[in-house]
Amino acid sequence: MPIARRISLPGEPDAWARLGFAPGAPVGEVWMEPGAAQLELAVEGLAHERPDGLAIVAADAGPAEPGAHPNGAVAVDHVVALTDDLSRTLAALERAGLEVRRIRVPPEAHVRQAFIHLRSLILEVVEVEGDGPALWGVTVAVADLDACASGLGSLLGGPREAVQAGRRIATVRPEAGLPIALAFMTPRPQRSPAA
Repeated sequence: MPIARRISLPGEPDAWARLGFAPGAPVGEVWMEPGAAQLELAVEGLAHERPDGLAIVAADAGPAEPGAHPNGAVAVDHVVALTDDLSRTLAALERAGLEVRRIRVPPEAHVRQAFIHLRSLILEVVEVEGDGPALWGVTVAVADLDACASGLGSLLGGPREAVQAGRRIATVRPEAGLPIALAFMTPRPQRSPAA
């Protein structure tokens, strides 16, 4: 299975530090490196780079030890990619060795979207009108969303119910100075072991 290893993040390291990240430290098992020119996802086991023009590149093998972050970040939950043609982008991602695990279409969802598991995180591909494919944003799971929101104050919108049942989410406001979308979310529910 291809595994997400690193996310290069645009935006000044100080802006990420103000949001409670220890810049350069892994979140869960994924390295997060601020100060990049663009949002880029590095994946171990990728067959070829930049499928359909998305900033998805090959990564070296090797897990990361989770870092300690003041905001309580425990994992990268998902990375969102936008595309003007879901079928074309998914075909390119599959040629790169990534397996589409689920597709949602209206009326189940507001837009067509697909989900690719990269071990600890999900690549969510959303079809929208407009420009060609691009990585758009990141959602990070935090141990305590209310404590995170309290600590970040006006940089974070109020927590609300997420699309995923039983989870809550809060989005970072433009005043935080990031050039990408960022949200914090409650962790995924733990699955019970099979009986």
